[in-house]
Amino acid sequence: MTAAPSQQPRPRLPEWLRTKLPTSDTFARTRSLLDELKLHTVCESAKCPNHWECWSKGTATFMIAGDHCTRACKFCAVSTAKPLPLEIDEPARVAEATRRMGLKHVVITAVARDDIADGGAEHFRQTIERVRELNPGIVIEVLVPDFLDREESIHAVLRANPHIYNHNLETVRRLTPSVRHRATYDRSLSVLRKVKTLRGDSIYTKSGIMLGLGETESEMEQAMRDLRESGCDILTLGQYLQPTLAHLPVVEFVSPEKFAAYKVKAEAMGFVHVASGPMVRSSYHADEFSLPNQAI
Repeated sequence: MTAAPSQQPRPRLPEWLRTKLPTSDTFARTRSLLDELKLHTVCESAKCPNHWECWSKGTATFMIAGDHCTRACKFCAVSTAKPLPLEIDEPARVAEATRRMGLKHVVITAVARDDIADGGAEHFRQTIERVRELNPGIVIEVLVPDFLDREESIHAVLRANPHIYNHNLETVRRLTPSVRHRATYDRSLSVLRKVKTLRGDSIYTKSGIMLGLGETESEMEQAMRDLRESGCDILTLGQYLQPTLAHLPVVEFVSPEKFAAYKVKAEAMGFVHVASGPMVRSSYHADEFSLPNQAI
């Protein structure tokens, strides 16, 4: 079972998790643009270890609906607090940032907004539509909360026709209650099934799992099978890193070799694309998955 949050010092990172901070004028330009348009990114709010690299390449994952989450997952660094009202001009600002950054593949995520009847689904729809209006031909990927598995909320997002619908399973069944707040393992699988039921092969579904929280190999393989049986097309596997001492500690630093082995197993299960490695995150190098031309 995963350990409880601890005030013990965090363990020293293995060599394969130590990265050099890139030096690039693009990083400063990206920060300036996001500040100017008053946009949040999951890169900063979730303390993603890759944000220096991504911003230096002129990419970012936009986080809409504010930066206060209504849930308190024990792995996530996003602040838990009473959210502010939705900003009606945020979809236009995301679209403008996407245009100025020249993105060909945009990832839009959000905090969980359980305080809103639809969980923020309509705000997602509006953002997707504004991004497409200002950026014709762009590939749009959404990384969404579970919307409490409400079909009407899932359908609202799908009406805007994103190309990739991502909802993370996060961890194996046994560890879910101690890792995720309010979310459940079966609910996440149900969300992915609903997307496929509503849209079939006209949309790609995607999910991600963090490793290093105390899962076993057999539990990981079962989670991957469960995702495939739920119609999941794309899988990301990455190392969990403790964002602060108040969060769950790392139980294991999984080796690159084990990540490579999981990738082979996942591909054999039928996932169309698998990104598996210590530094992989849900939207890290998301554009490496190329959609068929007819899907754009």
